[in-house]
Amino acid sequence: MSIELDPATERRLDSLVSLTGRAREVCLRDIIERGLDDLEDYVRAIEVLERVRNGTERTYSAAEVRRALELED
Repeated sequence: MSIELDPATERRLDSLVSLTGRAREVCLRDIIERGLDDLEDYVRAIEVLERVRNGTERTYSAAEVRRALELED
């Protein structure tokens, strides 16, 4: 697989490679894995937000959570 990066991104990647002393491929693999994790979290959060907005996901106030966990003073 190959991808084209804009020059600014190439410079940032080259800088990261120089700074860390790691191989370019290792840096790219880490970037992709972390980016996937972040993107998956973002997509899940959007799904929950949509359920909250359309009323199919219940939310709880801090007071309700404290009471349920018996953390009330």
